[in-house]
Amino acid sequence: MLRELSIENLAVIEKASVEFGGNFNVFTGETGAGKSVIIGGINAVLGGRTNKDIVRSGAPKAVVSALFDDISDRVKAKLSELGFSAEDGELVLMREITSEGKSSARINGRAATAAMLREVGELLVDIHGQHENRILMNTDNQRQILDSYGGLSQELEEYRSEFRRFSKLSRKLREMQEENKNRELRTGQLTEIIEELTELGLDYGEGERLEEELRKIRDTAKIQGALFTAHNLLNGEEAPGALDLVRQSMSSFATAGAVLPEADSLYRRLEELLPELEDISGEAASLAFGADDTEEREADLEDRVSAMKHCCRKYNMDADQLVDYLEECRQELSELSGLDGEIERLSEEKHELAGRVKRMAEDISAKRKSSSEKLSAEICEVLKFLNMPNVTLSFAVTPDKITINGMDEVEILISANAGEEPKPLNKTASGGELSRVMLAIKSVMAEGDDIPTMIFDEVDAGISGRTAAKVGIKLSETARKRQVLCITHLAQIAALAQTHILIEKQTENSRTYTRIKPLDFEGRKQELARIMDGGLTESGLKAAEEMLRRG
Repeated sequence: MLRELSIENLAVIEKASVEFGGNFNVFTGETGAGKSVIIGGINAVLGGRTNKDIVRSGAPKAVVSALFDDISDRVKAKLSELGFSAEDGELVLMREITSEGKSSARINGRAATAAMLREVGELLVDIHGQHENRILMNTDNQRQILDSYGGLSQELEEYRSEFRRFSKLSRKLREMQEENKNRELRTGQLTEIIEELTELGLDYGEGERLEEELRKIRDTAKIQGALFTAHNLLNGEEAPGALDLVRQSMSSFATAGAVLPEADSLYRRLEELLPELEDISGEAASLAFGADDTEEREADLEDRVSAMKHCCRKYNMDADQLVDYLEECRQELSELSGLDGEIERLSEEKHELAGRVKRMAEDISAKRKSSSEKLSAEICEVLKFLNMPNVTLSFAVTPDKITINGMDEVEILISANAGEEPKPLNKTASGGELSRVMLAIKSVMAEGDDIPTMIFDEVDAGISGRTAAKVGIKLSETARKRQVLCITHLAQIAALAQTHILIEKQTENSRTYTRIKPLDFEGRKQELARIMDGGLTESGLKAAEEMLRRG
């Protein structure tokens, strides 16, 4: 339970520390004294949302810490799960909020997160604020109350898991069925792509290799052309070549040599040169004609490289990416080929899963209906004690479409007066009735949970007189089984507490301060008198004392 709360620089509270009793604790004080700050501090230390506006003006930071003792095994297990321990049965939660809005948290002195505080805090404290009355107006929350009372959390978790599987499977099946409509067109597209890319016969790095080979062959073609030119110049084709001209020169030198010996010498020299020229011509022809097979290879390479570049432009990819794309297309085509069988298999699985989900929803619905009768009766019993003698309240469980929450619409129907038809709570209940309904629900639900501390923030809204006394009695009864903290403006409730804490506002040196102090019997008597008639008259003090002694 919550044993002690310490606050520094939180709103109007500069520094305060308060100890709580194990049973019924009440806070009283004038409006604006800072009672809501206490609840805000508890919310903060339990991981609630915070902002820089809650830091006291001029202070660098606000710090709230809470000491809990008699920690349950369930809390210890949660702490262990989060990496903390409370072996001595005590737990200290701390929250710090800076004036810049930054927040930090600690559990037993070790760094933690606000989310961790929330996980632990949910097992330690149940806070009922005025906003929860508004939450009760939502039918989803009304359903959650019924499910919690019926102990359906595990069944709902299993149901929701199966429902999510069903929803996911249904989406996949719809997508596949839609895809199947376009399968023929896509199959044709993929077949065309696969044929085109398969014909290229590419492998990783082959694009670069083909272009390099083509470059070399084109260089070889240039050499071949030069050799043919040299051969033609020597041997001659359409016009006389160098060899023919040499032979003609030799003939001329032979004629001249008959008369001129020097010409005959020139003839002999050309005669010796001619075989060498003939040999050079033959070798040039041999080299040139020996490279004829490169022409066919060059033509083949040019075709492949051209086709490759066309596909690269067409699919906006490089050569290696085309290799991957071909494999992707083959895989997709294979999947499309088996789509009919997969659709049939998934349809059967969906049918089986739908049946299982429906059976689970029907089982949950039956348990809701069974629980609703018992819960309604228990709440009505409490409400009658709380001065609503003719109340009729029920949880209407109406079949609806199957959703993540089952197959029911759950709504609280209430009639506060005899002879009136029960109507939806969110349309008919007054503020005072709503407060009592929530208190009755909390009272009944408390029987089935093990949260050690319950906090009620102005649970007396909209009630007074005898009804207020009954609310106080109910809170006191609840405090016999767990710790109860309650902010109240009513003397009838405050008089029943075991621990009475006064929140009062003071002004010093133009600054506002809030003081928190526990009251003894005399202090409680004066506070109750103030609450009842606003003063400390003799009659008021006497009435307050009588009220305390009865309490």
